[in-house]
Amino acid sequence: MTIYHIALRADWAAATAATAAGANAGEYRVSTRGRSLEEQGFIHASTTVQVAGVANAFYADLAAEDLVVLVIDTDRLTAELKYDPVPGAAEPFPHIYGPLNVDAVVGLAELGRDAEGRYTFEG
Repeated sequence: MTIYHIALRADWAAATAATAAGANAGEYRVSTRGRSLEEQGFIHASTTVQVAGVANAFYADLAAEDLVVLVIDTDRLTAELKYDPVPGAAEPFPHIYGPLNVDAVVGLAELGRDAEGRYTFEG
């Protein structure tokens, strides 16, 4: 199964650079914009249909070029994955309860913008 995590492009680049240098044991530790895994307790993720809503709610002020969507293969995760209810959301959101191992990220996707400037996502 595939889930997604919206990342600041600079945060993802730092994680992959550290991994290449042999540091951090190949881990990404950002929960969401401005919050670490240690602060939040888990890493926020989304299903395909949830990505655009999250982008518009929390990243609307950023340029699409500043963001990247991590494509995560849940079978490769080394941390526990739970689907938690979120107040006001129709469906539970996937949360990764531990560091995201870089090798679970099987691709990168981009966010688009519609004519009104709202983020879109095709998956």
